[in-house]
Amino acid sequence: MALAESKSTNGERGFSLAETLVATALLATALVGTAQMFALSTRYNLSSRTTTHATVLAQEKMEQLRALSWGIDELGLPVSDFTTNLQNDPPGDDGIGLTPSPLMSLASNTVGYVDFLDPHGVNLVNDGVSVPDGTLYIRRWAVEPLPTNPNNTLVLQVFAFRIGARPDAGAESLVNRMPHEARLTSVKTRKAP
Repeated sequence: MALAESKSTNGERGFSLAETLVATALLATALVGTAQMFALSTRYNLSSRTTTHATVLAQEKMEQLRALSWGIDELGLPVSDFTTNLQNDPPGDDGIGLTPSPLMSLASNTVGYVDFLDPHGVNLVNDGVSVPDGTLYIRRWAVEPLPTNPNNTLVLQVFAFRIGARPDAGAESLVNRMPHEARLTSVKTRKAP
């Protein structure tokens, strides 16, 4: 009989069904928000990775262009490299080097001013116009004499992008940088030794 008379007097009780449902709804909402943030973060990280890879590929080509001879020799005569083939790895001597590029060499694949690269950045053998199988990145460059000092100063530009990231619509499509691409510009001036 003593057991039947015993009542809980210390205030202990469980959660009601309504409290449990509210807590579950709050937890579900928080988890959905966290999952969306995780998915968005993953997408932006992948995009950043691709852009970084394009930037590294553009920087490699810019370094090759900047390494070519463009100076003045001991006699005060201009020295210019117009024969290095930068489409080969390693570069050969059967190319065009720092020869000024055609007008649209950044906007379209131009022989002598384009590389087709696999996912590891390896230059694929190409004819300079058609995209070979296995290409993931295209890297184009332009060499232009500076209008105010064309005999002594060159403007070098490199444009690298992932296949499918940009429709080729001509020069007007180069105005804004898109995700998955990189553009670098540098100036090269003749210097005496």
